[in-house]
Amino acid sequence: MSRSLMRDEVLIKGCMANERAAQEMLYKMFYADMLRICIRYLRTTDLAKEALNMGFLKAFQQMQTFNAEKGNLGGWIRTIMVRTCIDLGRKELRFKTDIDELPGDEDVFIAPEALDKLYAQDLLLMIKSLPYAAQMVFNLSVLEGYTHKEIGEQLQITESTSRWHLSAAKKQLRGLLDPKGSIK
Repeated sequence: MSRSLMRDEVLIKGCMANERAAQEMLYKMFYADMLRICIRYLRTTDLAKEALNMGFLKAFQQMQTFNAEKGNLGGWIRTIMVRTCIDLGRKELRFKTDIDELPGDEDVFIAPEALDKLYAQDLLLMIKSLPYAAQMVFNLSVLEGYTHKEIGEQLQITESTSRWHLSAAKKQLRGLLDPKGSIK
């Protein structure tokens, strides 16, 4: 057994026993990665920090449900964080679910050299500038790899509404780029 697996096992047992030292160590170990996830999903840093703390609380309370055979500890906590962000985001903003017409799935070609000019921080700011529902669907679909069916179930919207939000997000992001690949 590797050292990281042994460390995870000790932390899991400590958290299940409600040991504050184990909880603090787990929190510090995953804090930065989980905060980045929360920031990607929520509009403000305050909301992201709220989701982060709520997510860790859920993880501590549900630690006995973690199954190492299904995946690693970090992935399990990440799933909790994403779902917590979705729940908090849903409370902050209601999704519009009565869409009559869906735009076609028009994929516009963006030259690879245009994307090379963008930095991750620029892309994150562009994604955060999207309307909240479009931002959430874009994150879940493009960055997390969820299907429209799964997104619909998580966000309590229809698959077609999920597709519409993704299409709208892509269109808005394309509009933020000029043809040479720089941000307008």
